Amino acid sequence: MKKNIALLAGGYTGEYEVSINSAKNVAANLDADKYNVYTILINREHWFYLGGGQHIEVDKNDFSLTIGGNKIKFDAAFITVHGTPGEDGKLQGYLDMMNIPYNTCDATTSAITMNKAYTKTLVQGIKKLHTAKSVQLHRKDIHDVSTLASALKFPLFVKPNNGGSSVGMSKVHNVAELPAALEKAFHEDNQILVEEFIKGREFSRGIARLHGELKVLPATEIISSKDFFDYEAKYTPGVTEEITPANLTPDQDSISADIITEVYLRLNCKGMSRVDFIIEEGTGNFYFIEINTTPGQSANSLIPQQVRAAGVSVKDFYGALVEGSSNSL
Repeated sequence: MKKNIALLAGGYTGEYEVSINSAKNVAANLDADKYNVYTILINREHWFYLGGGQHIEVDKNDFSLTIGGNKIKFDAAFITVHGTPGEDGKLQGYLDMMNIPYNTCDATTSAITMNKAYTKTLVQGIKKLHTAKSVQLHRKDIHDVSTLASALKFPLFVKPNNGGSSVGMSKVHNVAELPAALEKAFHEDNQILVEEFIKGREFSRGIARLHGELKVLPATEIISSKDFFDYEAKYTPGVTEEITPANLTPDQDSISADIITEVYLRLNCKGMSRVDFIIEEGTGNFYFIEINTTPGQSANSLIPQQVRAAGVSVKDFYGALVEGSSNSL
């Protein structure tokens, strides 16, 4: 008997369209012989299913749909909502209360990893992994740019603490540029992170638990023609070159796989995640950037690239994530 899967997309942030594209690719690659897939769009006003020309609201009391007089309940949810409420634990908490399994980390890990400053604190001490010096700021506090400038070494990255896709992020080269960068970041979040720039090669690498075993995917090197990998660089064709698998030495490949595995385990991740890191120029040190627990899944996103490079079919990969959802099916 086929399982009913709720494919959740949309959300409340500027990553809405990115999420829709992720959901389209997941829907196209979930085995139709095994799963009935219902794409449910989420915004602040409505949760609804669009099918057969119908606009059907979700009954949030039991997370169900009623179509043609038939009540449809779900065996599992596949979350592709980037940012809030799908990446920060809110949907996960709701689904836990509904006793519906899902493909991502649990509510606690999702909430913690959405906060860049908290995550950096938790991964400190992992062997051969470094973190850039940074300062966390809250909107309610007084922000003295001269104090920031004396505490950190330019250039700096200023970014929302709980944002995704580099929305609201700036690279600043001197104290005069700080006020505008702070304002831009605070427009996106009440907490921001000011972090020293680490010069080096940037990489992203996925990891997933498939059939009960952890699998680290091949790394991708990200080479942007812009000053840094911002929203435009991520989603504008031709601006960024993504090399999968990345040109790493055997030693670099092994070290990064060990680091990413330890990050995944230490943060109690589930399903798939993607860790971004830099190999510093000159030292070869590995620097943690962030972890993404609901990474993009459009056809050309990094995780699908890495899955294909690993010799795994995307259909099998998504199927394994469904079958390995947070609770047993």
